[in-house]
Amino acid sequence: MSFQYRRARRPFDDEPENHERWLISYADFITLLFAFFVVMYAISSVNIGKYRIFSDALGEALGGQGANVKPNTEVLNQPLPNPNLKKRTEMIRQEKASMTKLAQDLLSTMAPLVKEGKVRVTQNSRGVSVEINASVLFDPSEARLTPESAEALRAVADVLKADPHAIQVEGHTDDQPIRNIYPSNWELSAMRAATVVRLFIEAGVAPARLTAVGHASNHPVAPNDDPIGRARNRRVAVTILSAVPDPETEIPTAGEPAAVTPPPPPAAQ
Repeated sequence: MSFQYRRARRPFDDEPENHERWLISYADFITLLFAFFVVMYAISSVNIGKYRIFSDALGEALGGQGANVKPNTEVLNQPLPNPNLKKRTEMIRQEKASMTKLAQDLLSTMAPLVKEGKVRVTQNSRGVSVEINASVLFDPSEARLTPESAEALRAVADVLKADPHAIQVEGHTDDQPIRNIYPSNWELSAMRAATVVRLFIEAGVAPARLTAVGHASNHPVAPNDDPIGRARNRRVAVTILSAVPDPETEIPTAGEPAAVTPPPPPAAQ
């Protein structure tokens, strides 16, 4: 009797179950979430058109209608507050108010000469300027102050000596050649400015605040074609310089005459 041994057939072995497959889906979700926040950060200063494109794409990827959600354009387009800008704006406001008060004080001090058209007080982007016709301060072709003008300038100095702003005194002439002890209008204009500075110092204004500048005939305010125009160009300007210049400030001081027309001057400087 023969026996045949047949090898038992092994059942089909199933593949072992992978219990960590969820990590792949989780990693994909985290990656998508990270990309979402990156895109949201990139459009923090949002462009509405780009926002809608992104919203549509995101809606399609998630199976929804992203474009149906309307962004709050008022919030998105609102600029972030800038503390430095706010601080500077407040400084400009306070400086402008201070300069306006100073201009009013100077206008009151020089009121008689302002009414006569010999002094002009203005407030502009540089600060406050007191423009005095040279005929009020000096004899023709001279750089020595007359007694009356010295008294008026001391009244101006009384207003300025307690003020902290820098002061620039500028001398101007017409374009006529000069024939006296000064070689040219440069020396005459510079000497007249220096004379006013010296009086301010004697009246109590701190020397470190003062600067004297001579411009000769290079900055006319009127044509030099006639005696009246040349008289307007012969002047001394005392400018109180603003500590915080404001480019938008360019206003006449209250009470300033629209045009200054001094009386006919002598022919000399």
